[in-house]
Amino acid sequence: MAISPDFRAFVEDQLGRVVPVRSRPMFGGLGLYSGDRFFGVVDDDVLYFKVDDDTRPRYRRRGMRPFEPMGTPMNGYWQVPADVIEDSEELESWAREAIDVASRARAKPRRSPANSKPQKKDRT
Repeated sequence: MAISPDFRAFVEDQLGRVVPVRSRPMFGGLGLYSGDRFFGVVDDDVLYFKVDDDTRPRYRRRGMRPFEPMGTPMNGYWQVPADVIEDSEELESWAREAIDVASRARAKPRRSPANSKPQKKDRT
């Protein structure tokens, strides 16, 4: 992961105009948060937003690709079109949608490996 200082400043400025955002370095790239919601990633000077099954088609229709660190696709984050980043109204819509996806994902209970298999009864 890598990000140029100019692209980082551009993305932070554009997003900061439309949603509350903070960023944190992660593995040479940048993680994007709104409040405590992790909704985006910046890597190799590309912005990716969090998606789910409902929102992913919007990205596919625009010909965007999933985030692929080390060549492995992560279908939870997809590339944001460049024209969206430059259009405040569009960017706000896409960013809020990604924040909503992050909120929904966080609300889902996670199953731990210990809870995913039926427990054996102790016969002692």
